[in-house]
Amino acid sequence: MTASRKDKKTSQNNSPSVCTCINLRRASMAVTGLYDQYLAPSGLNISQFSLLKHLTVLGPVSVSELALEMRLDRTTLVRNLKALEQSGYVEDTSAEGSRNRCLTLTESGKALYNDAAELWEEAQLFLQESLGSADLQILTTLLSKIEKLRL
Repeated sequence: MTASRKDKKTSQNNSPSVCTCINLRRASMAVTGLYDQYLAPSGLNISQFSLLKHLTVLGPVSVSELALEMRLDRTTLVRNLKALEQSGYVEDTSAEGSRNRCLTLTESGKALYNDAAELWEEAQLFLQESLGSADLQILTTLLSKIEKLRL
């Protein structure tokens, strides 16, 4: 019996591409979606959570320093910060007239981060259980190698 057209499409969609870039993008979208699902009760997505996490660790920091630490371009960072600032989770505490912004977590931002951190931990655990510790370590090593390939 031959597979139906729908079955063929489904199996083809789950097959890896010959293009490594496409495979990485698909995996990135899947992992991002997974974290976003886990974080949904907090109202944050993984990009926003990561910003709060970095601000928690770094304390008051300039946009440029934060972008450097997160290894993101400033435009992407500013776009992701906008909703957090509008919601009152992050504020600019730079001196009036300063050319550089100084980003700080507000008390509500700290509380949100603490609540969301538990959800993030659940996502981390799910990935570890799904992939296994050894494979997750291999994946992390490979991703670090790939990131260093920048020209």
